[in-house]
Amino acid sequence: MPEEARVAIRPAIPGDAGAVAAIYAHHVAHGTASFDTLPRTPEQTAARIAECIDRGWPFLVAEESGVVVGYAYVTQFRDRPAYRTTCENSIYIAPASIGQGVGRRLLAALIEAAELAGFRQMIAVIGGAEPASVALHSRAGFVESGRMRSVGRKHGRWLDTLYMQLAVGSGDSIPPEVEP
Repeated sequence: MPEEARVAIRPAIPGDAGAVAAIYAHHVAHGTASFDTLPRTPEQTAARIAECIDRGWPFLVAEESGVVVGYAYVTQFRDRPAYRTTCENSIYIAPASIGQGVGRRLLAALIEAAELAGFRQMIAVIGGAEPASVALHSRAGFVESGRMRSVGRKHGRWLDTLYMQLAVGSGDSIPPEVEP
């Protein structure tokens, strides 16, 4: 059975916080996708999972043989009401599972779940313009929508932030609902 077929995508639960925090800690310590320099604690991660659940935003995990091997979630892009249909995604894969299709499956499921949650645009804010993340998002149909040059500094180098965007569902092809 292919590796990818053994991975299940499911909604996160508070009990996933430790595994999710460990995956994120690796990327904080060794990568540039996140500009954090200190990883989130399992308690902070549990609070993020709970916030997403409470607000009806998807937070998904990829699980293989009972082990969380990746996660992805969205939050509203900015906290102002006018942004309520635009979300920002985050996706991280356990080091041993990188390159096995987990990210592709997680992102596809996240896009579908974001549409069901009422989002119409998804923004990927890619720290360090990480090539693997750019490739993943490009394959999913995201297009570059902006770049901020040398706005971060980590691991002894200046880093760009790349913005990529995807219309979710009907995107802006139909008018938004009546304003409240």
